[in-house]
Amino acid sequence: MTGEAHPNELGEFLKSRRSGLTPHTVGLPDTGGRRVPGLRREEVAVLAAVSTDYYTRLEQGRVQPSASLLAALSRVLRLSGHQRDRLFELAGRHRTPHRRPTAQKAHPQLRRLLDDLTASPGVVIGRRMDILAWNPLAAALFTDFAKVPESRRNCVRILFTDPSMRTLYADWRAVARDCVARLCVAADEYPDDPRLAGLVGELSVEDRDFGQWWGSRHLPSRGAGVERFRHPLVGELVLDWSILTCGGDPDQELVVWTAEPGTPSYDGLRALASRSTGRPGGLMTGGSDRYDATGPADPR
Repeated sequence: MTGEAHPNELGEFLKSRRSGLTPHTVGLPDTGGRRVPGLRREEVAVLAAVSTDYYTRLEQGRVQPSASLLAALSRVLRLSGHQRDRLFELAGRHRTPHRRPTAQKAHPQLRRLLDDLTASPGVVIGRRMDILAWNPLAAALFTDFAKVPESRRNCVRILFTDPSMRTLYADWRAVARDCVARLCVAADEYPDDPRLAGLVGELSVEDRDFGQWWGSRHLPSRGAGVERFRHPLVGELVLDWSILTCGGDPDQELVVWTAEPGTPSYDGLRALASRSTGRPGGLMTGGSDRYDATGPADPR
C-alpha cells in the first residue's frame, strides 16, 4: 500500500538522521577528514546494501524507495518506532505492522527430540537467539547454562562475553560473525522488540567487532556446516551442525552437533557424554527449577 509521498522532506529527514550519527555508533572505522559531522552518504549506502548513487538520488528526492529499503535504513540510522513510522509516511508507504513478540518456552516437540539425543549435543534457540533448552551433552561441550541467569542466557551474548568461547571455537570470529548476521535477520523481523534492541545496544558498546559486524549486512550461513572445537577435556572435535526449524513455532530452532562414527571426534563426544552422565536428567526450560537437558552457546 502507498500514500502521498514527500520526497524532499524524506531527503531532509535522512540527512538529519545521518548527521546525528558517528562511524563508531554504527561500527565503522572513522577515517577522519570530515567537513561536516555525521555519516557520509556512501557509508549509509554501504550499510543499507545499496549503491551510493541510488542513495544520493534518494536524498535528492529523485527515487521512491521500497519498503524493504526503508526497513534497512531504519536499522542503519537507529530510528525509534516513531521515527520509523515517520520515515515510511514521508516515503508514501504504509508500514506493515509487526507481530508483537511474546515470551518463548521450548516447544514440546523439540523437547521430546532433545530427550532422545544422548550421543549428540543439542540446543533449542528462540527468535532473538535466546537459549530455551539444552541437553546434558551440550552443557558439557559448551558451558553450564543452568548457572547463567535466564535474562542473560543468549547465544550471542555468551559468545561475546564469555572468554572461554574464544578458545573453545577454533575459528571464533567466523562463528561470531555468522551469529551477528542471524541476529540482524531477527532485528528486521522484530524491529520493536525492546529486549533485542537492548542486547544489540549492550554488545555494540562492549565489543568493537560486534558493532562493526552489525552494520556490515553479512549474510548468515545456511542451516548446516562444520565447526572445529578445542575442548579443554577431550581435545579437538570436528563436528557437523544442522538446524531443524520447529513446525509448531517457526521462531524456534533445534541445533544439533554430530560426529561421524569411528572418527576421533566421535570418540571425543562419547568420552564427553560419559563425563556428563552424572548430571540430572530431564528437561528444563529457562527459569525452571528443574535441570533442562539442553543448551550450548553456539548461536547457529
